Formats: sequence, C-alpha cells, structure tokens
Amino acid sequence: MVGVLTEIALVIIAVLLFELLILFHEGGHFLTAKKSGVQVNEFSLGMGPKIFGFKKGETQYSFRLFPIGGYCAMEGEDDESDNPRAFTNAKVWKRMIIIVAGAFMNIVLGLLMMFVLVVQMPIYSSTTISDFSANSYSANCGLEKGDKILKFNNYDIVTFQDLSFAVATMKPVEVDGHSVEIYKQDCANELYNAFAVKVTDKKADYSEKTIEKAYSILLDGCNKVNQSNTKAQAKAQMETYYGKIQDTFGVENYKIPKIKEKDSRQRFRTDVIVERGNQVVTLKDVDLFTYLNTDEEKPSVSIDFYVEGIEKNFLTVLQQTGLQTVSVVRMVWTSLAGLVTGKFSITDVSGPVGAATAITKVASAGLENSFLSAFNNILYMMMLISINLGIFNMLPFPALDGGRFLFLLIEAVFRKPIPRKAEAVINSIGLGLLLVFIFLITVKDIWQLF
Repeated sequence: MVGVLTEIALVIIAVLLFELLILFHEGGHFLTAKKSGVQVNEFSLGMGPKIFGFKKGETQYSFRLFPIGGYCAMEGEDDESDNPRAFTNAKVWKRMIIIVAGAFMNIVLGLLMMFVLVVQMPIYSSTTISDFSANSYSANCGLEKGDKILKFNNYDIVTFQDLSFAVATMKPVEVDGHSVEIYKQDCANELYNAFAVKVTDKKADYSEKTIEKAYSILLDGCNKVNQSNTKAQAKAQMETYYGKIQDTFGVENYKIPKIKEKDSRQRFRTDVIVERGNQVVTLKDVDLFTYLNTDEEKPSVSIDFYVEGIEKNFLTVLQQTGLQTVSVVRMVWTSLAGLVTGKFSITDVSGPVGAATAITKVASAGLENSFLSAFNNILYMMMLISINLGIFNMLPFPALDGGRFLFLLIEAVFRKPIPRKAEAVINSIGLGLLLVFIFLITVKDIWQLF
C-alpha cells in the first residue's frame, strides 16, 4: 500500500512539475504582454474543458482538464483587431520581447531546477583525471593522471556532464585486432577477471586484507601491462601478476590464459585533446572500455577513469549551476544539429509518450534508493524538458515562437509586416507538419514500448 501511495505521489509531482513548465513559459508571454500594454484576454493552465476559473480586470484566468499545455490569449494575436492595445498594434520590438519571453523563462526555470539539484550534491566532478580503473583501455592509449580533458570526440569539454554526453554519442568502430593496444587491453582484462572471479565467488570467504592485497597487485599488474611497449612485454607482465593474484588467494593449480587475437575488434575510439602541465596535447585513437552485454548485439561503452573532485562552497555551487545549465543547453543544440546533419536518426527522438516512459523509468530507479532520489531523477528530467522546450520553441519554424520571431524580424528590417493572411497560411502549414511529426514520434514511442 505504501509503495502504491509513493508511486501516486511521484506521478502527482511529475504532473505538477510539468504544469510548472507551462506556467513559466506562458507566464513569460503574459508578464511581458502586460508590461508592454498588450491586452491579455485569457491565461489558461491546461487544455480542454474548463474546470474552474475567475476573471480579474480584463483577463480570464482558467484551469482546464488536461494538464498537457496552456496558453496566453492576447487581443489581436491571431485575428484583426482595432483595439489600440491589441498585440498586432504594439511596437515591433515589444512584440519581439513578448514572443521570446516564453522560451527565456523555460531556460530560467531549467537554471532554477539545476540549482536545486546541484545544491544537494556533496562534491562536484571535474574534468581532470585522478586515476584509472584496473582494466582501463584509455590508460594504455596515452591518457595520464593529471590530464585535464579539453576536447573529446570532437566535443568541447567544460564540465563532466559534457564528457558524459560526448561518450554517450560515440559510435563503435572496427579496429585492428592485432595492435599492441588491443593486446594490452586483453591482458589487463584477464588480470581483472582473475581477481573478479575470486571476489564474487559466494562459496569463498576471503578476508578484507586478502582482497585488498590482491586488488593492489591487480592495479600494479595492469599498470605494468599498460606501460609495455610490445606484446611480449605485456604478456610477460600479465603472466607474472596473474600468478601473484592466484597465489594471494591461495590457489595452487591454475592455468594462465592465452590471449586470442582476432583480425578486427570493435572499440569506442576517438581523438582526445588534453591540458598536460602547461601544454595542450592531442592524443590519437584513444579507446574507452568496450564491453558486450549478454542480451545485447551491439557493444556498450564505459568511462574507464576517475576524475578529481571540486570542493563544494557557495561560489562553486553557483558556478556549477551555471556551467551545468550551459552544458545542457549545448547538449540540446548539438542534438538538434545532429538530427539535421544525420548524426542522429528519428529513432533517437522521443515525444510525450517517450518522455513519460523515461520519467517512469528514472523514478522507479530512484525509488530503489529513496523517495528523494526518485524526486531528483524526475526533477532532472523536467529540467531537460524545460530547456528543450525553450530551445525548440525558438527554432525559426512556422507555428513556433521562433517562426513568429522571424516574421517580426523581417517586419523590423523592412518596416512592413507580412500580410496576416500569408502569415496565417504559413503558420497553419507549419502547425500541420508539427502535428504529423508529433504523431509519427508518438507512434514510434508506443511501438518501442511493446
């Protein structure tokens, strides 16, 4: 019963946060319209039949049944009006401010949500490498402790969030399976597996001291493998430390594995630019840890190094809030550009159904830890949606705020408005295309559910 009530509470929170997104967006239009002297006929939260409302001054305030949107209906916004306070009769610069205010407020809300998330973190992640995982691939490809990552996968890195996005958008490539780097990776994997098999053996009962000693040997062995210049050196180091690990766990009869080479292997490989000391260094063909889950056909990637922490204080809270919000804005712009250039496909896009599914998944994952964790996961998703909404709305496409801003920009340049009938036709066509696009994305999202 408690679990059901918790899930209901999270659904209510998600709906309220979504309505907050709409309130900020439409509220931006509303406040700037009022300040500009434009008459607002109705301000509505929700769509469909009106549940309740009230009128204050010239404006009707409504709350409607379906929490899927809202609107700020201004006099003369879509129809001709002789009212001197109609939207169309306001100075063009005022109309431009009114139009961009909605998207601007969505970015502001995203910033506020990011602050709520950031202020809870005990420490922040930098982009400077502090250490490597035991079976790190990047460690034998040139990365070193102390390197500050500046560019990864051709993406500028300012925050760890940038790095996560750059890694998430990498594609696996076929590489030479006989290279020294691949051989060293396999050697390090064998050492790691030798350690992991013993530690995860439920029948065994090794002391913490034994496990710590074996792990220290594992790290030392992997470092020696990574520093090898030839396959023979890597093999010798692997065999030596494989035996040391087995001896530590008290294993007498063991067989040292042989490295099986293949003509080609799949790796997540890219060039990396780092700041090393006072120099900027470009590293070619850096691999990240690449693995294949048993239930997947395509390999997955993992960041195989650790980064230094950034101490939390008043200044770093504000700094990280701003930097991480900028990172999300860049991520959205890059994703939209990727759709246009073909880097991402339509299957990478999600609509309302996909977003709701993602929110459900992150909320469920968060509940495994705590209610606060689930709330923060939902808040993070809403922050992404808010910034997405702000940026997407300002695209110069008919029916969007960006399309209307473009018309106003043309009017400001040529000092003559586009005919209302022509604007209405263009916006109707744009709206139709958007609805078709949303329908196709929704069908895709539903299909993926099953």
